[in-house]
Amino acid sequence: MDVTGKNIIVTGGASGIGTALVEKFAAEGAKNIAVADLNFEGAQAVADRVGACAIAYKLDVTDEAGVQQVADAFEAKAGPLDLYFSNAGIIFSDAPDWTSISQTNEQWQKVWEVNVFSHVLACRAVLPGMIKRGAGGIILTASAAGLLSAIGDASYSATKHAAVGFAESLAITHGDDGIYVGVLCPQAVESKMTAGMEDSAAGLDGVLTGEELASRVLTQMREGRFMIRPHASVEEYFRHKAMDYDRWVGGMRKLRREQAEKTGLPI
Repeated sequence: MDVTGKNIIVTGGASGIGTALVEKFAAEGAKNIAVADLNFEGAQAVADRVGACAIAYKLDVTDEAGVQQVADAFEAKAGPLDLYFSNAGIIFSDAPDWTSISQTNEQWQKVWEVNVFSHVLACRAVLPGMIKRGAGGIILTASAAGLLSAIGDASYSATKHAAVGFAESLAITHGDDGIYVGVLCPQAVESKMTAGMEDSAAGLDGVLTGEELASRVLTQMREGRFMIRPHASVEEYFRHKAMDYDRWVGGMRKLRREQAEKTGLPI
């Protein structure tokens, strides 16, 4: 999957990873890019900065009708969609008591809708057309937390695991339809979500800039990878986890204790 000359939708495009992807895709010669975000003003600012190839759309990724409308409007203007990058995501920590059941029902429902079900809605909107054409790509942003678990945010880890599982199903089911499927699993990247978390467990291997992340993502897309891991350490951690799950859990418990001692917060 290359982006040169392609029509692309990026959700969560008004900030963080989404903005970095939009800027990188534009620089690499994408034909048209939809910058979709609930924050329309932010999406418009990104589109204005990127230039004529970018179009801003206001989008609530949990609204099925809205997702379909944006996809239809973009295709009507730009032509057939080549790549849908389903990138929007949210996080709630386990504060205030730092148990795995501290988050409210409303928080669990919201994080499920944004981090998992939005991917389902995106595929309902664009997958049939791609299958009919026998070409296209869908990339879901999950997280290294979807492979390794994160400390201090149970609902985030659970939903990111679910996102990876859904991406696997997409790749298995629709690879033979000519559809490229990828899942993005980064550790910490500079964004609103990670602001102030440089000393957290997620930032132990460093915090990538958006530009660094986007470059690594594009390289792995061009290689046709399903599992896109911008942080090289994640592959090693995942291998250790698979080899000895009990030892991995024990190691994560130790890391949680060390984080609590170092920062006062088990995250």
